[in-house]
Amino acid sequence: MSDEAKVLTEVRGRTLLITINRPEARNAVNGDVASGIEGAIDELESNEELWTGVLTGNGPVFCAGADLKAISSGDAAGLQTEKGGFGGFVQRKRTKPVIAALNGPALAGGCELAIACDLIVAPEGGKIGIPEVKRSLIALAGGLVRLPKLLGKNAALELAMTGEPFSVERMYQLGLVNRVVPADQVVSTALELAEKINEAAPLAVRASRQAIIESDGLDEEAAFARGVELVSPVFRSADFSEGPLAFIEKRAPNWKAK
Repeated sequence: MSDEAKVLTEVRGRTLLITINRPEARNAVNGDVASGIEGAIDELESNEELWTGVLTGNGPVFCAGADLKAISSGDAAGLQTEKGGFGGFVQRKRTKPVIAALNGPALAGGCELAIACDLIVAPEGGKIGIPEVKRSLIALAGGLVRLPKLLGKNAALELAMTGEPFSVERMYQLGLVNRVVPADQVVSTALELAEKINEAAPLAVRASRQAIIESDGLDEEAAFARGVELVSPVFRSADFSEGPLAFIEKRAPNWKAK
């Protein structure tokens, strides 16, 4: 993409690095950002050579949320896409893991983009929160739905009702953040984490991810049954034979995602 694109993509091995590119607006989501992220996820999902994604921002802020100028001008609908919802992402159905690399604060819709990812790498001293109530707005792009499940009811209520963010260190203690590293190491750490995922069998990774996501809200018996449905195709794949064979032959497996 050109330097003027509001979302940039770059292939790093089997990982697609997706960068929100509106530093002049603190990477706030407008229509161009929403359509750009949706297009990037389309690329990730459709390209068989790509197995993981990393979502980050250009500049000192990950994402400041919705573009309030767009909202005040009556263009709130333009910040969503049909497939992905807000930012072209928060409700997107996908099969491949995406890691959020928070190069700076992730607030409001930026928090909602981050928690729609599968893993989060955050900078030391960073902030994550949903300050919408301070502007008479409501965190309806996933914040009020996902945060109680990810953090527990009381922590989510504090975030939602005060509008005050939590430090990434506290979010790490609460289990929302996977890694806390110096700010200049966030993207490289996320790419390293993606590469660790890429070393595993991709079909098994996707089935395991989906089993965890779909087990939420199910009783144990139903979760076991759904897990079996999801992993059964993996057992019929070529990669299922390759894994034990590589172990016996004492070599790295050559995954095909087939």
